[in-house]
Amino acid sequence: LPRDGGLYVFNYGETIESPFDGDAIRDLTTASNNGALPDNVVLAIAEDIKSQAGSILKKHKVTREGISNVLTQIRGKQRVTSQDPEATYEALSRYGKDLTEMAARGKLDPVIGRDDEIRRVMQVLSRRTKNNPVLVGEPGVGKTAIVEGLAIRITKGDVPEGLKNKKLIGLDMGSLIAGAKYRGEFEERLKAVLKEVIEAEGEILLFIDELHTVVGAGASGEGSMDAGNLLKPPLARGELHCIGATTVDEYRKHIEKDPALERRFQTVLVDEPSVEETISILRGLKERYEVHHGVRIKDSALVAAAVLSHRYITDRSLPDKAIDLIDESAAKMRIEIDSMPSELDELERRRIQLEIEREALKKEKDAASKERLERLEREHADIQEKGDGLKAQWMSEKEALNEIQHIKHEIEQTKIQIEQAERTTDLQKAAELKYGKLRELEQTLKKAEEPLNTKSGGRLLKEDIDEEDIAEIVSKWTGVPVTKLLEGEIQKLLKLEDHLHQRVIGQEEAIEVVANGVRRARAGLKDPKRPIGSFLFLGPTGVGKTELAKALAEFLFDDEDAMVRIDMSEYQERHTVARLIGAPPGYVGFDEGGQLTEAVRRRSYACVLFDEIEKAHPDVFNVLLQVLDEGHLTDSKGRQVDFKNTVILMTSNIGSQYILDYQVKAAMSGEDAYPQMRERVLEALREHFRPEFLNRIDETVVFHALTAEQLKKIVDIQLNYLNRRLEDRKMYLSTTEAAKEWLARIGYDPMYGARPLKRLIQKEIENPLSLHILKGDFLDGDRIIVDVEDPEDDTLTFKKEEVLVPVSSAI
Repeated sequence: LPRDGGLYVFNYGETIESPFDGDAIRDLTTASNNGALPDNVVLAIAEDIKSQAGSILKKHKVTREGISNVLTQIRGKQRVTSQDPEATYEALSRYGKDLTEMAARGKLDPVIGRDDEIRRVMQVLSRRTKNNPVLVGEPGVGKTAIVEGLAIRITKGDVPEGLKNKKLIGLDMGSLIAGAKYRGEFEERLKAVLKEVIEAEGEILLFIDELHTVVGAGASGEGSMDAGNLLKPPLARGELHCIGATTVDEYRKHIEKDPALERRFQTVLVDEPSVEETISILRGLKERYEVHHGVRIKDSALVAAAVLSHRYITDRSLPDKAIDLIDESAAKMRIEIDSMPSELDELERRRIQLEIEREALKKEKDAASKERLERLEREHADIQEKGDGLKAQWMSEKEALNEIQHIKHEIEQTKIQIEQAERTTDLQKAAELKYGKLRELEQTLKKAEEPLNTKSGGRLLKEDIDEEDIAEIVSKWTGVPVTKLLEGEIQKLLKLEDHLHQRVIGQEEAIEVVANGVRRARAGLKDPKRPIGSFLFLGPTGVGKTELAKALAEFLFDDEDAMVRIDMSEYQERHTVARLIGAPPGYVGFDEGGQLTEAVRRRSYACVLFDEIEKAHPDVFNVLLQVLDEGHLTDSKGRQVDFKNTVILMTSNIGSQYILDYQVKAAMSGEDAYPQMRERVLEALREHFRPEFLNRIDETVVFHALTAEQLKKIVDIQLNYLNRRLEDRKMYLSTTEAAKEWLARIGYDPMYGARPLKRLIQKEIENPLSLHILKGDFLDGDRIIVDVEDPEDDTLTFKKEEVLVPVSSAI
């Protein structure tokens, strides 16, 4: 009713005028201290039987005492004290969900293990005061599941006497805050919730997930109270049994900052389960996911999910990431069951194609078209017959799988009913369900599965999830190839050296050590705690150190740019190490992360190239010690970045002068002085880098300087790159052997490697060719021949190849 100065103001008709003239309404109004409340009005009407409204109530045997009893029964001791009484009426059921009731209905997943943590929670709850445990652990370790496990135990009665028949209510802070527009509205709702819990006198356990959200929740400005301050008094007195759950970071950031709130809670640390414990958890959940998705999950898939997620998905916790792998694999399998099989889809597309062609041929009258039409009709009939058979088989298998899913769902519901009957000691119903309906359903399931199990080969639909399906999902999540090697990939790996030699000429030692590292990783023999390989390439400029890194990235990812390239010349100052792992807190760029750590976090299977490492400040290499030895690096935000699936390549020009001297000496004397030269280069390396850094590198490879013979092969590679650029114009550049030899001779410089050759091709071929194209000498589709008329002359000639036209076609 509307108020005026704290009292309700209302107008009423003549039929109910008399009750308000008497003392009844005044007495009730005075007693409530809140003006005339709606229930005061109804009680006054019921008391005044002389009024028309009162006589109607009396006629229907509605008395004042009866109304009072009903009000007490519904509302208890609560009074209407606000303009919005509905918001605080039965606040607990409005803003919370009863976990014990959900457990009784079988809506909660089973909780496997975690007995120590559940026992610790029960121990804290049984204290006289400050009986409020808070579960603290990383996201995904199963904090909420522990509380659900407690709810299941309370439902089964598997708890101490002090906790039996208690109600465990999960408080939804979101709905509590949502819609609280005015100051004090949120506090009013929370007080109503706390009042209900306190009045229950320990019979209700309150669970607040994401406990850190209560700190500051509802505080709308100066003078207002947040939820944390409202919780403190009942928590300290032991009137409120509260279970909280939050992450380690959020607990430190929010709860620990408020010592008065922190001391009222007792922390229960929840560690990440081991791989073995995760496998047990997955086995317990397996049936739920099988029923939901209508597939069968092999035990090998559960083991693979735990092992592969632990090894390759490092930024999340077990068992959450393993459960997600199982869930997504099952969802993928379900979509494939519901979709048309690829074999049937191909036949359907071919049938449509033939029908279009048939309609076109029907309009033709010549003999060839009629003959083609006959062949087409026969092929169409064969495809139609085969397609109909496959479609019938697909529908039959799909219906069988759906029937199996339905029976499994019924079995699950029956088991829940048996548990409920046993809890209520309705043993007759439990026996009827267990030995009657359940056995009947199990027999029906066995009969439904028999046709699928006995069908040997020729199945269109796959319903079993195995380790290969799990590996496929891991590969999609991380980019790391963990699926079984296909025949084509095996051949590629066996011939990896040949593939790399197509781009890198010579350098057999370097190519061999890199290829062996990649093969070890794909065969599953690499150390799981270290990177795939860490290699340091030493040699003069232009001999193929960076080119080998690009060739490896192209082999692994089909794209030479798919690698993390760090130019170490940009890290010459000590403070630049912050660019690799991110700026410390309080500095500019803290939120952006590091160039190295962010790149590897996004692509954990990568080729990481540290180019020209000798140009960086020595302190920068201290950061790489953990990467090379342990396979991980901690960034500025405290996150651990995984490098276990990366190939780390480093290049340096240290000792390049010794390599060039060796080549000159070898050319003059004909002796192989490579071992002595290598030792001198490594000695120069040891003078520049610390022993603890060099000792962590798998292989240090000294590149050879390029010979004149090797440069001829590089000419072919560079000209192939030029032809790729000409493909857009349908032009082709053909270079004679004489021109290639001229380019190799003029472009050879042992000190600078292959780079002078690249500049020579640009100057002597690309520049003149661009002029010819702009003048219109060469058009799209032309074949251009590059030759050298006189080897002593320093010029190349360009001419268009003449296409010989046959006489018959010219007439």
